[in-house]
Amino acid sequence: MEFVNNPSTGLQVGVSVALLVVDLLVLVGLLYGFGIYGWADGFNGGNAPEAPGFAWRAMWFLAGGAAVTGGGLLALRWPVPGTVQLLTLGGGAVLFACLAASAR
Repeated sequence: MEFVNNPSTGLQVGVSVALLVVDLLVLVGLLYGFGIYGWADGFNGGNAPEAPGFAWRAMWFLAGGAAVTGGGLLALRWPVPGTVQLLTLGGGAVLFACLAASAR
C-alpha cells in the first residue's frame, strides 16, 4: 500500500482563504498609498508627479510576491493556494501597471 503525502483539498482551501484575506489587505493598503500620492501630487506645485512611481514600485512588489508565493506553493504541490496567489497578486500587479501607465 502506497501512502500519498499530499495535503487535503479542505486544508488547501483554508490556506487559500487565509492568504486571500492577507492579499486583499495588502492591495487595499497599496491602493490607499497610491491615492495619497495622487492627492499629494495636486499640491506638488509643478514638480513631477510621484504617484506613477509609487504605482510602478507596487506593481513590481506584487509581481515578485506572486512569483515567489504562488510559484513556491505550486512547487510544493499545493495547486489551489498557489493558483489563488498567482491570480490575486498577479491581478494586482496588472492593476498597478495600468494605474502607472494612465497616471503619466
